[in-house]
Amino acid sequence: MAPDRKGARIPANAHAETAARAAADAIIDKKGNDVALLDVSDLVVVTDVFVIGTGTSTRHVKTLAEDVEERLRSLDIRPLRREGVAYGRWVLLDYGDVVVHLFDQETRAFYDLERLWADAPRIAHDRAAATQEG
Repeated sequence: MAPDRKGARIPANAHAETAARAAADAIIDKKGNDVALLDVSDLVVVTDVFVIGTGTSTRHVKTLAEDVEERLRSLDIRPLRREGVAYGRWVLLDYGDVVVHLFDQETRAFYDLERLWADAPRIAHDRAAATQEG
């Protein structure tokens, strides 16, 4: 989102943050690694938050995706589209104002979304903070 009239940042909307935190919790509950929540609302027009997580294998990545979908479905939030689920190397779950990226370790290191979106502030999340690499 654009700055307000005084030039202050307008953060991601509350609905997006709630959904992002629920997705992060689902990833953490299934032992996903390095969970990060990035507020991209000032940088991207089509979404507010990226949730990024890593699985230890392609099967684990698929399981993480299933659990994120189940958790958000319980909040009556359904994905607009799903990409990469069959392969399990990079799964993208697009919820509109939240996009969940789930990677295997090699693919996450290669694409390095945190570096690509380095200008995006991280959203504090107690459960996720314990799993992030320093």
